[in-house]
Amino acid sequence: MDKKVKLRVQGLTNSQIQSGAYALILAEDEGPRRIPIIVGTSEAQSIAIALEHITPPRPLTHDLFVSFSQVFGIYLQEVFIYKFEDGVFYSMLIFDNGDRTVQIDSRTSDAIAIALRMKCAIYTTERIVRECGVVLEEPALGDAGEVDENDLLDLEPEDIKDEEQLKKWLSLLDNDELKERLDESITEENYEYAKMYKDELRRREEKGGKSE
Repeated sequence: MDKKVKLRVQGLTNSQIQSGAYALILAEDEGPRRIPIIVGTSEAQSIAIALEHITPPRPLTHDLFVSFSQVFGIYLQEVFIYKFEDGVFYSMLIFDNGDRTVQIDSRTSDAIAIALRMKCAIYTTERIVRECGVVLEEPALGDAGEVDENDLLDLEPEDIKDEEQLKKWLSLLDNDELKERLDESITEENYEYAKMYKDELRRREEKGGKSE
């Protein structure tokens, strides 16, 4: 049997392959390799709020699934990404109710969203890590074309396709506007943007705060 490799969720980023989709980055727990998995917008939202510990105004489908499992004493032992075929990752949820263990097939994006909520381990095979894993390089600063700050401030995040320009746009917002946008995003259930604003606020706090 192929060796199992433990993974952790590193984060989400905009997909460079499919417009309107996101790349879920799974990191080898004890190694440099990363596995990018393309996920849809709704799945990305669900994963983002679990990563950021945001409580949505109404429970999402994955929240409901977790609540149902816990009420009936069914616990998720692990998520196992067991196959990669024709560009698709196949996963299973391994549950235990104290009497027996049950394996349920699942889309990988759903499995990860549930695993984050139930705080269980995520595994794959050494073969999948070897075939699909990459060592991601940090983007070089200055690769993006220079954009006037005033022009950049006139844009909304959905208009910005370059990652470095998006970081620059975020850096131009003051703390009050970031907090206002964070609250609006949560209210509108736009959790990708909520995560983005929260990450920027956290980055500033870790650097000692930023007064604009």
